[in-house]
Amino acid sequence: MQILPKTRQKRSGSSRGKRATKRSPQRSLAEAFRSFTDAAGSLETSYSLLQAEIARLRCDLEQTNKDLTLSLDENKRIRSYLGHILEGLPCGVVVVDAEGRLRMANPSAHRLLGVEPQSANAPSGLSPEAISRLCEALPPGDCMAEQEWTVEGTDGRRFVAVSRAGLPANGDSSGDWIFILRDITEEKKLAQEREARRHTQALAEIAMLLAHEIRNPLGSLELFAGLLADATENQPATHQWVVHMQAGLRTLAATVNNVLQFHSQPRTELATVNVVRLLTETIDFLRPLARQKSMHIAFSAVQPEILLPADPHRLQQVFFNLALNAFRAMAPAGELQVRVGWSEDSPDRVLRIDFEDHGVGIAPENLEKIFEVGYTTQAGSPGLGLAVSRKVVEQHGGTIQVRSALGEGSTFSLIFPIPGAA
Repeated sequence: MQILPKTRQKRSGSSRGKRATKRSPQRSLAEAFRSFTDAAGSLETSYSLLQAEIARLRCDLEQTNKDLTLSLDENKRIRSYLGHILEGLPCGVVVVDAEGRLRMANPSAHRLLGVEPQSANAPSGLSPEAISRLCEALPPGDCMAEQEWTVEGTDGRRFVAVSRAGLPANGDSSGDWIFILRDITEEKKLAQEREARRHTQALAEIAMLLAHEIRNPLGSLELFAGLLADATENQPATHQWVVHMQAGLRTLAATVNNVLQFHSQPRTELATVNVVRLLTETIDFLRPLARQKSMHIAFSAVQPEILLPADPHRLQQVFFNLALNAFRAMAPAGELQVRVGWSEDSPDRVLRIDFEDHGVGIAPENLEKIFEVGYTTQAGSPGLGLAVSRKVVEQHGGTIQVRSALGEGSTFSLIFPIPGAA
């Protein structure tokens, strides 16, 4: 009777264990579903966050790409702008690497070195010899002191100043050298002109000093020669020598006066001069020179008095210069014709004074040169007479004209407008 309850108890316990075993897989499955749901939710949340991060990164990347594109465009624009500046520089720029290979040369460098770019693929026409000359011409290290070169090009000889500077080594440059070439042709030309003017000015000052020193004793000699001429008028042999002395003194006086007139300034106030009387006095002064060369002077005027505002001494020097040139151009027994009249080429009153000789004439190719300072075909002549004459005539508002034929003679015409003349 005691065994039965124990048996039921064992069965009852076994039954409960079986029911517990049956319920455990269900709970596991539920828990698994819950874990899966939680993991799926977490994964969805992570995916959403990942999508948001991807969207943010995409926006950042697009902005970075946009900034990079703008930077590249700006860099390209700046490079193009700098390239235009380099091409437009008036000085030459040549860049050479440490091994002596040419990296860049702008158009001015080609022009200054007398070479032309070869093609778009090989833009530099600089020869290895030219590059080697650039590298070897200046001392090692930076050399900002310019060295002068002479370059023979298609446009003639040019003078080029060359200097050099080193570029610091970086990713794009490994000790490159930059050469600056500057055209100094005009500078040298101006410097030479300044030196020539300085030299001319120095010579002019010396000539003026000598002319002033000579003129005073020369005037005294002329005075004594005139007294001797008067005293020996009844002694033909002696008088002839006195006439020769007078002619020499007056020729020397003409040279001295030309020097003084060429370097002096005209007077601002002009006097009213009777040109006919002034020419008569000049011809009387020239008589000893004419007699010395056995020549004659013929003088004619359309009226006895023609008034002109002028500096009589400077104008008389012009007459004297033209007469002396005529005497030098003619053979002995020649005749100088001096005429005073009115110009037929103008409807107004324009004074015309002609000095006509029958000498050797002037070659056509020399007509433009005869008024240049220092030009002369006569030995011993300083070549100032015609230059001074044109200068004085132009200072009086006139012009000087010349007509000449070889073997027939020359005619120098002074043209002066008469103010207020009808």
